[in-house]
Amino acid sequence: MSILTLRPFQSLGQWIMGSRTGSESDCEVMYDRTLLWLSLGLALVGFIMVTSASMPVAQRYTEDPFLFAKRDAIYMGLAFAAALVTLRIPMEMWQRYSPVILIIAIVMLLVVLVPGIGSSVNGASRWISLGPVNIQPAEASKLALFIYLASYLVRKVDEVRNNFWGFCKPMGVMVILAVLLLAQPDLGSVVVLFVTTLGMLFLAGAKLWQFLAIIGSGVFAVVLLIIAEPYRLRRVTSFWDPWADPFGAGYQLTQSLMAFGRGEFLGQGLGNSVQKLEYLPEAHTDFIFAIIGEELGYVGVVLVLLMVFFVAFRAMLIGRRALEAGQRFSGFLACEIGIWFSFQTLVNVGAAAGILPTKGLTLPLISYGGSSLLVMSTAIVMLLRIDYETRLATCQAHGRGTR
Repeated sequence: MSILTLRPFQSLGQWIMGSRTGSESDCEVMYDRTLLWLSLGLALVGFIMVTSASMPVAQRYTEDPFLFAKRDAIYMGLAFAAALVTLRIPMEMWQRYSPVILIIAIVMLLVVLVPGIGSSVNGASRWISLGPVNIQPAEASKLALFIYLASYLVRKVDEVRNNFWGFCKPMGVMVILAVLLLAQPDLGSVVVLFVTTLGMLFLAGAKLWQFLAIIGSGVFAVVLLIIAEPYRLRRVTSFWDPWADPFGAGYQLTQSLMAFGRGEFLGQGLGNSVQKLEYLPEAHTDFIFAIIGEELGYVGVVLVLLMVFFVAFRAMLIGRRALEAGQRFSGFLACEIGIWFSFQTLVNVGAAAGILPTKGLTLPLISYGGSSLLVMSTAIVMLLRIDYETRLATCQAHGRGTR
């Protein structure tokens, strides 16, 4: 049975929950259609909004208003090609080579710090230039760590639950990546790694007192990192009251809030944003959610957030089903992707809305950024592969049971 066989849902509730009618079983539909269509929808929204938000800055840089739109289309094509390859890789292969993938990610994080190889933008050395393409190792390091963590939990889940050292080992690996990311510097990615790792260890059954100790240590470390760098301290203080310095430290946030205010309920209309006319810095990347709010209004914001929520929700459901089917690596990885997807969205949206300090994190599948799009789409396709293998195992078990 083809993994791409399409069948319509009979109701919205069945579509959201992924439930099937009596004539439509897991053996007839071998992939999660809800996840697929929601992901494609987010990518389409992202392409449209990147095109709209990037036109003024692209016009100033190159006199081609569609420069970033063309690049985003190329990245989407590359992501689709990578998805076709990823879809055919069994999850057992990812588990077997998880240490190798992690080592490659660490090497890339080291390479980006080498002068002359890593390229610097706005004072941050986060990219490796390969001709016209820039690779951001920080994005790949997130997925690499989560693959390794899922493999570790399969082997050491009892040790994580009963031994503090077993709990600290994956945190130690995360700290190694965190140090390399802070050298770029990239505190936002460190926070995502920290929260996702903690969340996964909690789901694996680690003791509560271990979490309290690690969370306390993590909060203390973050406070020290904020105090140590003046620009981070300015971000925190300006986040508390951006209007106290609307043309200095609070400029980006005040412009973002003005974009949300102009959007009102139905928005100004697609393409009619004023803040994207170079008033709001990074309008097509980190602050694209503010442009969505201005052009599509409250309705557009709610719809986008609902789509993101259901993608994360489907990831957690896929993880639960895989764990119930005895596929622990796949189940752990799916849950990690769900936590990662939802938390990174929370940080991006929170920063744009003034709920959290400004961090350089993309809005998954929507913000402009080739590395983020490639890695996020790879994670989504891995979820489809996990769901496919879980359904296949269920079908085979049912087949043996009827003989």
